[in-house]
Amino acid sequence: MDARGRAGAASTAPPELAGAAVLVAGAGVSGLAAAAALVELGARVTVTDAVPDRLTDLPTGAQAGGDPDEVPPGTALIVTSPGRRPDHPLVTAAAAAGVPLVGEPELAWWIGQSRPVPPEWLVVTGTNGKTTTVGMLASILRASGRDAVACGNIGYTVIDAVRAGHPVLAVELSSFQLHWSPSIRPAAGCVLNVADDHLDWHGSMAEYAGAKARALLGPVAIAGADDPAAAALLAASPAPRRVGVTLGEPGPDQLGVVEDVLVDRAFGGGKLVAASAVHPGGAPGVTDALAAAALARAAGVGPDAVRAGLDDFRPGPHRGADIATVAGVRFVDDSKATNPHAAAASLTAQAPAQVVWIVGGLLKGAKVDDLVARHAGRLRAAVVIGTDRAEILTALARHAPDVPVAEVTAGDDGPMMTAVRRGAALARQGDVVLLAPAAASMDQFIDYADRGRAFAEAVAGLQPRPGEAG
Repeated sequence: MDARGRAGAASTAPPELAGAAVLVAGAGVSGLAAAAALVELGARVTVTDAVPDRLTDLPTGAQAGGDPDEVPPGTALIVTSPGRRPDHPLVTAAAAAGVPLVGEPELAWWIGQSRPVPPEWLVVTGTNGKTTTVGMLASILRASGRDAVACGNIGYTVIDAVRAGHPVLAVELSSFQLHWSPSIRPAAGCVLNVADDHLDWHGSMAEYAGAKARALLGPVAIAGADDPAAAALLAASPAPRRVGVTLGEPGPDQLGVVEDVLVDRAFGGGKLVAASAVHPGGAPGVTDALAAAALARAAGVGPDAVRAGLDDFRPGPHRGADIATVAGVRFVDDSKATNPHAAAASLTAQAPAQVVWIVGGLLKGAKVDDLVARHAGRLRAAVVIGTDRAEILTALARHAPDVPVAEVTAGDDGPMMTAVRRGAALARQGDVVLLAPAAASMDQFIDYADRGRAFAEAVAGLQPRPGEAG
């Protein structure tokens, strides 16, 4: 195993934090939350960041540090932002100095476990579908009367949820967060799927999958049985109870679908809810609902609450949202499809309509040949944007040579306005112009939400064709 795999690989014994010198590396949302919690615990907290302007509004009691790549003398613990790679100079320096380095969820776990009644963690990870599944799970838990909250990689940190005293946590954890949180053992954990993503960070598919597998180390392990990589992680899990979710008819240790009804054959829940009533619809939405139901059932939630919670849930923005129909063409924002696996699900969900596909951005080491080859028959046309256009254009030329392609290199009104106008021009009545980029957004936009908003604004600027309603 290389240095990437070794960093953060073993459980870390919690140090005594009162009076200890702790470095918080990164002044983002999770870093500031960790700093505030550490001050409460009596630690002497220093915060560093590569962007000095972020150090101007620190929690009371924390101080700004200097070089973000150095370990100050006397440091007993480092809490890192999740995006810091295992080959970062600070990680190397911490290892050389013998200073433990962990993530904010790990710190939250330590704090929770120190309480007389620790909170119950229900963890969701996977390449795609995490946020939807966690939202569904939180809705189900609330419908059961539990004091539960969705937290983690969704904007509300785990440490804030623990500090607030919520007894049940629906936790979304990324591969980065899991890598830096080796001690977490959730009451139930789920790996939805595993596909090429963040390979530039983890170094290999094996390391990426290994990070995801940490969600399956508790008493109950759940995974997508239809996804070969996730199913393999489930089979290798040491959990006493292993449960699969499938779009097919379920076996005795699975949740699945029988005659358009979600059925629980693992926890004795029987029929749960009609698949056609799940939102978002389509195979990805139903899989997410099955996973959320499995986690809730593992926590003792009854079938009625599962049904009520799924009925109440609505997905967040930029996840397959219908923006408008203009001149008989539907415009769909799935900007959250930031990797090829997510884009594949989004393309599938548009059937039977033909798709004008807006694609591109930062591929993060992922390959798109298989994605294009599998979905070429769904494409009316493609509009390619972003830094990594060349690889996408090559894949389209190789696997979809008859599909018209427009490359957006620049535009007077911005790349998204140009892309939407070209997409609209290529579409026919009944088609879908789909923003499912299969790539990250930071080359041209602040984040995927900014990209989605730009798409919606561009669609709003379209005019119906003469004689047709918008």
